[in-house]
Amino acid sequence: MCGRMTMTHPSDAMARLFDAVPANDLPLAPRYNICPTQAVGVICASPGRRSYRPMRWGFVPHWYKTPTDGPLLINARAETIAEKPAFGAAVRARRCLVPATGFYEWTKDEAGNRLPWYFMPSDSAPLVFAGVWQEWGQGAAVLRSFAIVTTAASPWMAVTHHREPVVLAPDDWARWLGETDEKAAPLMRSAPEGYYQRWRVDPKVNSNRAEGPALTQAIAV
Repeated sequence: MCGRMTMTHPSDAMARLFDAVPANDLPLAPRYNICPTQAVGVICASPGRRSYRPMRWGFVPHWYKTPTDGPLLINARAETIAEKPAFGAAVRARRCLVPATGFYEWTKDEAGNRLPWYFMPSDSAPLVFAGVWQEWGQGAAVLRSFAIVTTAASPWMAVTHHREPVVLAPDDWARWLGETDEKAAPLMRSAPEGYYQRWRVDPKVNSNRAEGPALTQAIAV
């Protein structure tokens, strides 16, 4: 799963990495506690050149009367994404890349306290999650939103959580965005062994108001 993430790379660097045109209203980095319903920079396929634009984290299906009319859909399960009314059309026609630096997951101790862990690639390269996006509303009120695709956790990840976000290697970005004729379904799999590193971090990150680089620093356990 993925319920909180970080982005410490500046927008211009991300735009260059993806060869995308950046919007003027992208969220400023660094950010160490990005939460659902907040704006996140997302890469989309566009005629001529990719776009890098802000979208709300929390997919809003077209039939919602308001953005909060139903459950907050921050993740979409790879196993059922094509069959779900909320995501079926999006996974066929509106796939996106969601760049990040890392993300948090939680375990619980014997007393039921939530213990946060921070995950990032072992080589410290940017993370790229597979996502799907949607437009909701009309005219000036159009809201663009997205969900991160998740899959069953690898044995290594399952120690912390039974789900994990689908991550995409650079060679797979064009395929996920629909810029090639290859099918995208085979990309919805767990990360290879050794891809991640993880460590326990301060429970201060449990608050969605917490911010700052100290949130990602390892603590003694």
